[in-house]
Amino acid sequence: MKEIIKLIKQKKIGDFLLDESLKNQTTYKVGGKASVIVFPKNVEKLIELLKLVKNNNLKYKVLGKGSNVIFSDRDYRGVIIKLDKFNNIEINNNYVTAGAGLPLIPLAYKVSKMGLSGLEFATGIPGTLGGAIYMNAGAYKSDMGYITESVKVLTPEYEVKEIFNKDLNFHYRDSFFQHNSGYICLEVRMVLKKGDSKEILSVIEDRKQRRLMSQPLEYLSAGSVFRNPENDFAGRLIEELGFKGYRKGGAEVSEKHANFIVNRDHATAEDVYELITEIKDKVKKNYQIDLKVEQEFVNWE
Repeated sequence: MKEIIKLIKQKKIGDFLLDESLKNQTTYKVGGKASVIVFPKNVEKLIELLKLVKNNNLKYKVLGKGSNVIFSDRDYRGVIIKLDKFNNIEINNNYVTAGAGLPLIPLAYKVSKMGLSGLEFATGIPGTLGGAIYMNAGAYKSDMGYITESVKVLTPEYEVKEIFNKDLNFHYRDSFFQHNSGYICLEVRMVLKKGDSKEILSVIEDRKQRRLMSQPLEYLSAGSVFRNPENDFAGRLIEELGFKGYRKGGAEVSEKHANFIVNRDHATAEDVYELITEIKDKVKKNYQIDLKVEQEFVNWE
């Protein structure tokens, strides 16, 4: 790893952090330390970094805001790649082209204030644009699949190419990227609709107030834990089983919304993992429903 860090410096790939706690990089504020977190300057430097990593058989993970990821408490002996520098934005009429590293909430507010409709649902999703594409993030009966025209990607062969919506396989909290490892989202082209900014912002404010009333936004979490099963709600099933307020260590099932697990008191990743597992097992036993976890578990193998 020391040799890799030396080469990252020599090749001027970008800023980096050594032995960085992943608590600082995830919304749950759990996880061990990462050997190195690198912020590549551009696509060329990203390719150089990936070649270094792969040629030295190191594991790596491209990470956004860590709002849908649960790292284990063990140290991550590899390279975390963050695309924060991929933050370009170009707005042409109702077309928006933006870098994968852009935070989703400020982007959604920016276009909404300009009278562009379509990203209202994203004003409460604390991830990056690239992460939202990967998960096909959504809310209020909309998601990224509805507004994305194409995505510029880096392929496992280090080619930059454009993939259009019909080939991105957007489904409920699912996309092409979850089934094609090695493809990295670089830039997204979205098609929005022209509207009245006051009306758009009014809808956003109304939804914000409803979220404050119904979701535990005052605590650390990663949003909804489980995907809703067909024709039902995960929160309803979990609440019916009496899990509201139930704790494992410092992790707790929210009193406000049963499909949220919150870090109430210095929870460990293990606390969160055990709580998720217990809920999943009990729902399956009582309802014969195998709930799917929205969050991605990293470094648990």
